[in-house]
Amino acid sequence: MTKRSKRIEALLYHAKPTPGKIKVVPTKKYASQRDLSLAYSPGVAEPCLEIAKDIDNVYKYTAKGNLVAVISNGTAVLGLGNIGPEASKPVMEGKGLLFKIFADIDVFDIEVGTENIEEFIATVKNIAPTFGGINLEDIKAPEAFEIERRLKEELDIPVMHDDQHGTAIISAAALLNALELAEKNIKDVRIVVSGAGAAAISCTRLYQAFGAKRENIVMLDSKGVIRNNRTNLTPEKAEFATHLELDTLDDAMKNADVFVGLSQPDIVTPEMLLSMSANPIVFAMANPVPEINYQLAIDTREDIIMATGRSDHPNQVNNVLGFPFIFRGALDVRATKINEAMKMAAVKALSDLAKEPVPEQVNIAYAETRLTFGRDYIIPKPFDPRLIAEVPPAVAKAAMESGVAKEPIEDWDRYRNSLLERLGSDNKLVRMLLGRAKTNPKRVVFAEADQLDVLKAAQIVYEEGIAQPILLGRKETIIALMEEIEFDADVPIIDPKSDEETERKNRYASVYWEKRKRQGVTLYSAEKKMRERNYFAAMMVNVGDADALITGYSRNYPSVVKPMLELIGMADGITRVAATNVMMTQRGPMFLSDTSINIDPTAKDLAKIARMTGRVTKMFGIEPVTAMISYSNFGSSENPRAEKVREAVSYLHKVYPEMVVDGELQTDFALNSKMLQDIFPFSKLAGRKVNTLIFPNLDSANITYKLLKELNGAESIGPIMMGMRKPVHILQLDASVDEIVNMTAVAVVDAQEREKKQQK
Repeated sequence: MTKRSKRIEALLYHAKPTPGKIKVVPTKKYASQRDLSLAYSPGVAEPCLEIAKDIDNVYKYTAKGNLVAVISNGTAVLGLGNIGPEASKPVMEGKGLLFKIFADIDVFDIEVGTENIEEFIATVKNIAPTFGGINLEDIKAPEAFEIERRLKEELDIPVMHDDQHGTAIISAAALLNALELAEKNIKDVRIVVSGAGAAAISCTRLYQAFGAKRENIVMLDSKGVIRNNRTNLTPEKAEFATHLELDTLDDAMKNADVFVGLSQPDIVTPEMLLSMSANPIVFAMANPVPEINYQLAIDTREDIIMATGRSDHPNQVNNVLGFPFIFRGALDVRATKINEAMKMAAVKALSDLAKEPVPEQVNIAYAETRLTFGRDYIIPKPFDPRLIAEVPPAVAKAAMESGVAKEPIEDWDRYRNSLLERLGSDNKLVRMLLGRAKTNPKRVVFAEADQLDVLKAAQIVYEEGIAQPILLGRKETIIALMEEIEFDADVPIIDPKSDEETERKNRYASVYWEKRKRQGVTLYSAEKKMRERNYFAAMMVNVGDADALITGYSRNYPSVVKPMLELIGMADGITRVAATNVMMTQRGPMFLSDTSINIDPTAKDLAKIARMTGRVTKMFGIEPVTAMISYSNFGSSENPRAEKVREAVSYLHKVYPEMVVDGELQTDFALNSKMLQDIFPFSKLAGRKVNTLIFPNLDSANITYKLLKELNGAESIGPIMMGMRKPVHILQLDASVDEIVNMTAVAVVDAQEREKKQQK
C-alpha cells in the first residue's frame, strides 16, 4: 500500500460510518413513558436525594464507579509532539477503546485547551466528581510529573499518567524474569537507561523499588551521560545523575548487565552489545524502530535476553498489559489512589503469570507449539485471557492492604468469575485469528477478484501479511480496480478464460477427467469446466498450486458448493459436510451449526455435525461446550423432530462420553446457566457456559445467525466449511470486506492445521 492510500484508509476508518471510535450506550430500559419518568423527572430525584445524604451513594446510583477520564492537553502526542488538544482526540478515543475491550471500563476522553500547569490541574479537579479514575495521557515532561503529583495528592480517586507508569510496570515484570533467567540479582546489576523522559524516569524509579541500586544506574539523555557535574538539570534528571567518569553510551555499556532503551532508533551497535557482561538483558523499546534491530542483536550475542516494543518479536513490552487491568482493580475496590504498592503488585502478577502454563488458545494465537517461560517468553502475551483474572485481583489486594480501598472485596472467587465474564464483549477471537494467520501465511485463491470488495480484502490480507493472494478473474478489470485502490503489489493475476492459461487449463482438465471419467465426465466437458473460475480455483488447490480457496461473494451458495464437492471432495472418514458460523456476541464467541448446507439432517448427521463443530472450536483454542437445540427440553415432546435430537445426544453420550454435550434443549435454557441448573441439574451442561449450538435443521440455524447479525450487530465469521478434503471456504452472498478478510484468515489457519497433521 502506498503512503497515500494508507493515509486515506486511516482517515476513512476514523470518519466512517460515524466519526470517532466510541459512543455512549444506554444501560437501562427506555421504551415506555414509565421508563423515561424513572430515568429523568420525576424519578431521578430519588437517587439525587440519596447521594445528597451520602456522597458515596454516587457509586451506587450512577456510572461513576466504572468511568475513567482519559485526559490530555496534546503536548506530547505519540511521536508527533505538541500538536494541540483537538489533534490529540483520536489518540484519546483510541485509549478509551482499549480500556473498554480489555477491561470493560467506560471512558470519556477529555482534551484540555491549556499548557498552564495550574489551569490544567484546576480543570481536572473541577470535573473529577464525574469519574471513578483519571488516566493522564500525552502530556510533555517535566510538566507531567508535577501535574500527576498534584492530582494524586489533591483528588480522592485513582490517578495515573500511563506514559510514565505503563511502560515501567510492564518492563519491570520483564526485568525481574530476565534477571531470574540470567541468574543475576537486581541489587547487583549495572543498568544503563537511554532516555530521560517521563517513561524512563518512572521505569528507573520502579526498578529501584524492586532493589536496583542508584549507584549502579547510568542514565543518558540527548546530550550524553547525565553526570552530577552537569548544570541546568531538571530535578528528575538530577535524581539519577552519576558520579562515574562516563560520557557516551559506548562508555556506559561496557560491562553493563542491563540496557533499557526509551530513546532513539539504531543507537546501539553490535560492538556495544559485545562489551556488555555475560547474559546481557537488552530492552530496546523505541517504537517502531528499536535502539538496535532485534535480529542483529540476537545474531551478535547468543546469550542475550531481549525485549522490544514490537509485536513481531518475542517479549513485547506493551502498555495494554497494564493500564486496563490496573484501573480495573483500582475501580473495583474504590481505591482513592494508585500507589506504589498497587503498581508493584501488578508487576509481580505479570511476572508470575509468565511462569504459569500457557493456555492452548494463546499458543494457537501465536502459532506456538508450547510457550514456556524462557528467554523468548519473559512477559505474558496481550491475548492471554488470564490477564483480567490475575492482574486486577493483585492490584485490588494491594489497595486493600495499603489502606486505600474504600470497598474491600470479600469473595475472591466470585470476583475473578465476574472479571472473566467481562471478556465476552469484545472481539479478541478475531484478533487472535488474524495474528495466528500472520505467523505462517498461505497462498489463497480469490476466485472473484474482479469484484471490488473481494479485491479490497485481498489487498488487506496481502499488506497485513495474513495471506499470499492469487487473484482470479478478468485481468483487465482486476488491474483497473487495483489502480483505483492503489493496490500496487506484484501478486499473481489469472484469467481462466484467457489464451495464456490454455496449457494450465488443459492440465487441470486432464487431472479432473481422470478422476471423474467413470462418472459421466468427458475430457471435452472437463476442459470446458476449467474455463469456469470456481472449477479452475478448486483445481489450483487440488494440485498444490494454491493452499486454500475463497469464493462465493457474487454467486448463490448451492452453485458454489457443487464444484467444490465435485473437485475437492470430502475428507477421509467424512460422509457429510457442514458449515458453522462463529458469532461475536456479548457473552463471547458462539459457534452455530449447520448454517448453510444440511436442510434436514438425521440424528446421525447431527451427531457428526456436532463432532466436526467441536474440532473447529478447538482450532480456535476454545474447548467446546455443546447444546443440541430443539423446541423441547429433555423429552418434553414426542415429535420426531425432537426425537432425532435426543437420538443424536444419546449416540454422542455413548460413543464419545468425553464430549461436553447435552440436549435436546430450548435455546434459553442452553444459554441461561442458572435456569438450566435450577430446572435440569442433571444435565452435563449444568453450571457450564455453552459456546456451541447445534440446530435441528438449516432453517433454524440460518435464521438464528442472520438475526443475531442484523438485529444485534454481532460480527460473524463464516460459514466455515467442515469436512472438506482441502481448505475451501465459501462466503455468504455480498459479504463485507471485513468478513472476507476474516474468512481468509480462517482459510489460512485451516491450511496451517492440515500442514501440521501431515508433518506428524
